[in-house]
Amino acid sequence: MPCVGDWLNSPLSIVQGIFAQNVPNSDWEKKVTEYFKEKLKENNATNWVPSLNDVPVHYLKPNSLVKFRCMVQDMFDPEFYMGVYETVDPNTNARVLHFGKYRDVAECGPQQEIDLNSSQTVTSERQTFYCVPVPGESAWFHAYISASQARVSPSTSYTPSRHKRSYEEDEDMDLHPSKQKEQHMGNSCCSGGDIHGCAEPKRLETEASAGHHVISPNCSPPLDLNFPLPGEKGPACLVKVYESWESFKVNDVLEVFGVLSVDPVLSIMNSEERDSSTLDPMECMDTAEEQRVHSPPASLVPRIHVILAQKLQHINPLLPACLNEEESKTCEFVSNFMSELSPVRAELLGFLTHALLGDSLAAEYLILHLISTVYARRDVLPLGKFTVNLSGCPRNSAFTEHLYRLIQQLVPASYHLQMSIESMNHSRFIPHKDYTANRLVSGLLQLASNTSLVIDETQLEQGQLDTAGVHNVTALGNLITWQKVDYDFNYHRMEFPCNINVLITSEGRSLLPSDCQVHLQPQIIPPNMEEYMSSLLTAVLPSVLNKFRIYLSLLRLLDYSISDEVTKAVEDDFVEMRKNDPESVTADDLHKMLLVARFLSLSAGQTTLSRERWLRAKQLEALRKARLQQQKCVNGNEL
Repeated sequence: MPCVGDWLNSPLSIVQGIFAQNVPNSDWEKKVTEYFKEKLKENNATNWVPSLNDVPVHYLKPNSLVKFRCMVQDMFDPEFYMGVYETVDPNTNARVLHFGKYRDVAECGPQQEIDLNSSQTVTSERQTFYCVPVPGESAWFHAYISASQARVSPSTSYTPSRHKRSYEEDEDMDLHPSKQKEQHMGNSCCSGGDIHGCAEPKRLETEASAGHHVISPNCSPPLDLNFPLPGEKGPACLVKVYESWESFKVNDVLEVFGVLSVDPVLSIMNSEERDSSTLDPMECMDTAEEQRVHSPPASLVPRIHVILAQKLQHINPLLPACLNEEESKTCEFVSNFMSELSPVRAELLGFLTHALLGDSLAAEYLILHLISTVYARRDVLPLGKFTVNLSGCPRNSAFTEHLYRLIQQLVPASYHLQMSIESMNHSRFIPHKDYTANRLVSGLLQLASNTSLVIDETQLEQGQLDTAGVHNVTALGNLITWQKVDYDFNYHRMEFPCNINVLITSEGRSLLPSDCQVHLQPQIIPPNMEEYMSSLLTAVLPSVLNKFRIYLSLLRLLDYSISDEVTKAVEDDFVEMRKNDPESVTADDLHKMLLVARFLSLSAGQTTLSRERWLRAKQLEALRKARLQQQKCVNGNEL
């Protein structure tokens, strides 16, 4: 275990030391970042940093170093704060410089006050992201992360100050700000307007707040944490970013390391600001609702002041966090796993074949679907998407639900969307801008990259779609076809590109577009579907399941190319196919075969297309088409 020193428990004291040694040199900020970057490289020290994803916030010491794995759900306007400020002792005129970075409130010692007119004051800018846990994270994912993290118990190594209360008391105070204000005024030695001579350090908010509207605490609705998916758990956080925030965007998945701020004084200040708005309504710039959303109680929505942040390529904890194309060629982890790829693929194929009721062809296409990813965009066309429509699914056996549970055990993030007239008409799929609260209200389709979205059409009944339902179905079609979601900004729509793996299950051909339709041909019909599917999972060793999970995540990250020689052979082959059957072989068929060949090659660990894989792709496509044609003849209509 690495030495858990001040850098973990009291990071602000480390920052203070670096600041004191380097002021007035502006390099102190860079040295802080470098210090923590080096500390986190030592002996897997990242595992010893408590995670807000797994540890309740009231277990964590305020102002300690924490980490948070999250998706950027919204970006608020930049805010100004006092990066450097000066305090003065009125009795001795002694002056001391302080840093305001990584803090919500500025602090000064006894018998000191902040000199707001000091020439030493530096006003800086930071960006606030509203971040939520990655939508649809799987249970196995949380279990693995929790097992690899250091155990965190409620901290007993510090004595809470007058501003620190229990989580439950905080919640009660947040719901009753009047009680909170009374307690604050009763305990404070600064009451009566005297802001000099306090026995405890005094605090001044460093954030330039603009909101001064009245809001009735008794009438305000409960705080909506704005999770994209229903039933999600975990904290939402206001993540304060100080450097390179322009490199991040909405829906990016980040891992941030920073200083936890849950000071209840924030709630007191916000309450006082709302009360003071009655004095001069002309000063109001934000609505009461905007202030409530942008400055929620710190006990419910903690703040993290970011020291280090990185954009994650994937969220699979079984893989190294950063694994670009160059690293994948030399990484020992990758080379070791690639050496045993063939048996892993064979076992996964057998597992999915049983899950698909003995249909090995459908299992082949499901593997290709699960490793597919958008690797590039040509104009508006996303390259690499591979939406599969699995038709012929049993209707009355909850087959899709059980299949989804198996897929959920293989991927880090997923969501099961049951398509019905009611869900289409009443669900919110598309995020939209709420200009009153000045925030982006989330929708079901605000998902992180490489999320597996399973859409179940087998329960769809006849009925009438209303306007909202039509918009939702259109949004699903755009997601599948263009891998984009058009967010609603009332006066216009803004395109947000995405990379979502969509699997559609249906009885006949799906109402939604797809890249590939595979008609299921069950070889076995289990009398008890739930018991059958559950037995599949219990029969697989946890170590084998982990190999499946690594396999599906790793192959998405591999590079792929086609040599000039193979390109020429494919072109000649396609010309020959057109000669033999000009009616049924189209350019779209060529594109589909190349896509199948790409993922077939990657599924075998090959990063270039070989003649053998091309022929196998043609064979799979011929079998798939023959099956569709056979079903068409049986039913007398097109699937």
